[in-house]
Amino acid sequence: MRLRHPSGRIVHLSVEIAPPPESNLPGVVSRLDTYGAVRARLGADLLGVNLWLPPSLAAALAVESRARTRLRAELDARRLEVVTLSGAPFGEGGGEQPPAWTEPARREYTLDLARILLDLLDEDAVRGAVSTIGLGPRAGWAEASEKASAGILRRLSAGLADLAWQNGRAVRVGFQPGPGAVLDSPEQTAAALSRIDKERLGVCLDLGHVARTWPEPAAGIESLTDAGLSIIEVRLAAVPGATTEAWRSALRQVFGAGGPLTEYLTLLSRVPDPTPEQVAGDVAYLLAELAAIGLAPENEPCPAR
Repeated sequence: MRLRHPSGRIVHLSVEIAPPPESNLPGVVSRLDTYGAVRARLGADLLGVNLWLPPSLAAALAVESRARTRLRAELDARRLEVVTLSGAPFGEGGGEQPPAWTEPARREYTLDLARILLDLLDEDAVRGAVSTIGLGPRAGWAEASEKASAGILRRLSAGLADLAWQNGRAVRVGFQPGPGAVLDSPEQTAAALSRIDKERLGVCLDLGHVARTWPEPAAGIESLTDAGLSIIEVRLAAVPGATTEAWRSALRQVFGAGGPLTEYLTLLSRVPDPTPEQVAGDVAYLLAELAAIGLAPENEPCPAR
């Protein structure tokens, strides 16, 4: 679903439903009917979806062009759009644990997701995004870990640059701060990512974490952008009765009057395996929150401010 900011910029709203881990393409395709039912209940012409693909499935899809073509066809048949993929949601996805950012296999997994995403993007999309964890747990993170991850991030950036050159479209990767991770507070996040390639790598914000643990959410987000870090994607759960003023403050900081700091917004389902009715209700609630700060579906007029 595409939203228009008063500045004229487009924000892509996607839905991510917490799935049981799927190890093959037929399993992923079978889940798309739920997203299609959500789109129908909302009466939307197009619904954005954010998929989680475990490492083994991502590796297979990255080398099987016919499988990617089939997935794209299944999405098109249900009027679903993909502009983002998740590298590690829901506690690292459940069954299959992706490798840490101190291991080269994590870079390969992320590049596999980027290769897949480039084939799933609509023709009018100029770029997409992949979200991933905040490097790893802070406990036990030592100088050797930092050195290893720095080298892997340099090679990740080089791989993303090669893909952009080959395809004419870019994929950026956002690292998500989280409790107990190397990336947690705004200060820790800015320090840990100070030397990354800021053109291709940045931050993926979970607004729930930001609202719960950052003393001043809006100021924390501003400190990241002041440090030159891009907000690649925002992920949030929007449940009636559960949102807070800190959550709304963070939402306004990213999508408010100054112009959206990111073009990718992912709504996370509130319960595992929700019904289409539950997801559609949460989307409607989030759309009302976004309308209050000036965003509206692309084909509707922006609300008066």
